[in-house]
Amino acid sequence: MAAWEKGESGNPAGRPPGVRDKRTAMRELLIPHAKELVAKVVEMAKGGDTTALRICIDRLMPPLKGRDEPAPLPTLTGSLGDRGRAVLDALANGELTPEQAGTMLSAIATQARIVEAEEIEKRVAALEANYGQR
Repeated sequence: MAAWEKGESGNPAGRPPGVRDKRTAMRELLIPHAKELVAKVVEMAKGGDTTALRICIDRLMPPLKGRDEPAPLPTLTGSLGDRGRAVLDALANGELTPEQAGTMLSAIATQARIVEAEEIEKRVAALEANYGQR
């Protein structure tokens, strides 16, 4: 069931329809001057202005993002704690990057929460079964 009727706002005190975003309005004011502004920033960067240089470099070469590549998975056996130690050992030995190890540890932590929820579910079911027999 929907929380609001069709056409009813979830935020009646919000921005009224038709009012433009301030950032969009400001951007539209700059568009006619874009070539001149870019030329000025480049000129300032060439003149040694480090802030202008950073703007130029950030636009030319955006920051590198990590790539999802297959990682050599250490043997993950035993308890969840043993599995976490295996990942940390692989990190310490240079077999995994910190990002890969972090992803694996996050997956192990998620698995721990799943196992914990399953165990609680089994315990509750056993308690309910025992309670129902009395």
